[in-house]
Amino acid sequence: MDKNLIKLIPYTKPYKSNIVWNIIYNILYALFSTISMLTLFPVLEVLFGKNKAVYKEPVYKGIGNIKDYVTELLYYRISEFTKENSIQYALLFVVGLVIITFLFKNLFNYLASYHIMHLKNGVLKDLRKSMYDKIVELPISYYSEKRKGDVMARMLGDVNEVQNSFFSILELVVKEPLTIIFALVTMFVISTKLTLFVLVFMPVAGLIISRVAKNLRAKSLQAQQESGFLISIVDESLGGLKVIKSYNAEPNFKNKFNQSVTRLLNLSNSIGTKNNLATPLSEFLGITTIATLLFYGGNLVLVDHSLEGSSFIVYLTLAFNILTPAKAISKASYAVKNGLAAAERVFDVLEVENEITSKENAVLKDSFNSEIAIKNINFKYEKEAVLKDFSIQIKKGQTVALVGQSGSGKSTIANLLTRFYDVQDGSISIDGVDIKDINLESLRSLMGLVTQDSILFNDSIKANVSLGKQDATDEEIIEALKIANAYEFVKDLPNGIYTNIGDSGNKLSGGQKQRLSIARAVLKNPPIMILDEATSALDTESEKFVQLALENMMQNRTSIVIAHRLSTIQKADVIVVMKKGKIVEQGTHEELIALNGAYNKLVMLQSFE
Repeated sequence: MDKNLIKLIPYTKPYKSNIVWNIIYNILYALFSTISMLTLFPVLEVLFGKNKAVYKEPVYKGIGNIKDYVTELLYYRISEFTKENSIQYALLFVVGLVIITFLFKNLFNYLASYHIMHLKNGVLKDLRKSMYDKIVELPISYYSEKRKGDVMARMLGDVNEVQNSFFSILELVVKEPLTIIFALVTMFVISTKLTLFVLVFMPVAGLIISRVAKNLRAKSLQAQQESGFLISIVDESLGGLKVIKSYNAEPNFKNKFNQSVTRLLNLSNSIGTKNNLATPLSEFLGITTIATLLFYGGNLVLVDHSLEGSSFIVYLTLAFNILTPAKAISKASYAVKNGLAAAERVFDVLEVENEITSKENAVLKDSFNSEIAIKNINFKYEKEAVLKDFSIQIKKGQTVALVGQSGSGKSTIANLLTRFYDVQDGSISIDGVDIKDINLESLRSLMGLVTQDSILFNDSIKANVSLGKQDATDEEIIEALKIANAYEFVKDLPNGIYTNIGDSGNKLSGGQKQRLSIARAVLKNPPIMILDEATSALDTESEKFVQLALENMMQNRTSIVIAHRLSTIQKADVIVVMKKGKIVEQGTHEELIALNGAYNKLVMLQSFE
């Protein structure tokens, strides 16, 4: 069994009853598919006047005698009808039998489909939930190497493909094979010679179909990867539309998109050609078998007289009855190959090991009491070290500013404190407890983060601000907005805090978005605040509003301020000057100016600017 099929089994366990009932109804469907064909036999016998007169009710003598018993019982019923009424009543009786058996066949087909529907939709929901849980839980580092569009394609397209394709297996192993088996057993009973003749053709047909399906899984995998790349291009194009237009880069992006869509077209056509060939090829091979049967069976009826004409017609209908499930099996086997490729991509994500998790007996910490100690940290994202033997102590209530050129490692400190990334060498501790030993959720509950990019969601102001405190009242939200200098513009909006701010908050200005981010941190009310270049993207007027909001927020809190604009951190208790991952100076603003070193040079450069 394929490993991806095995991995899918746990997702089917909540729906065991649906699987059981589906199998039961599929067995009954397969049985009544054959019985419905057999009921044509007495119709033909009555029509051709070949029915045997039986006036004594037969006695059942066990399973070995079942065929003769059923046949005799049927003739007995027909004889009873014709004895008391005209032949039309006998015809009506056998036609009624046909209708009843076809009714049961289709009823069981519906019930089997009903249960497979609940199974498919349930597994789809659970797979999507598992995928989303995994996507949200995976560390930030995972997404620095992956395209968002590819992850989205796996979450949406590939999971759908798994749902659509994999459950064809229940038809592959139960419904269609049983329909064929029941039909073949009955065909053997009618004529062993003819059935052996049919069985010679089946392996040949199977071999031809399997040759056509070769490489289908590999091509499906390529197509799904290309689909992920295509979604990435669209995602990046929408996110960077202003840049694309301002640099007249539309032709470049159109060309990239066209190349991808052409590759996807060629792969889809190749896969589609093989998929589309499944049904006509299996049908042609089936009809070839039937045509040969007509010739060979016709000889048995007309020349050898070893087979009755009515029996031969019923035999042909049974042979035709095999064609439909045979086509379904070939089509389902193609679909399963697509599903295997999609499942491989889905489980690639689900099986990624999340290295940044809480330990089994992690410490639950709900307060910050004394200090944050960062000791002898060495850290690199790839090959080049970003931090080198970095150590600082941050006392409770202090404001510590990190300054330096781009690439000096300032933002990396924020990433390590929040455990977006884990320390490779050295340690970070809060109140003497290593942050790796603290429960991840409780660690992050101690911290508020305001970044350079105001990350807002397409929802109301209330929903965005209350992200860290879901049960906040309107009054608490308004108070947080006031502290963040944001209520002055929020109160003038059409629906106040219930106003939708659009995709990424694009209905607001940069300064307004940043003040909402600060209000979100204020409402969370954490003891430790991390400000990662929170004002660097703002104009001077907006910066004044935001700076005042930050000062309001930082009161009575421990703050780590990563700053590009030095004017914003002159009141800090300690200013740490960084260069290429190392501390080159530290002290207050006045102390560092007096040193006339790296910090003073930065101040002079910004004053000159």
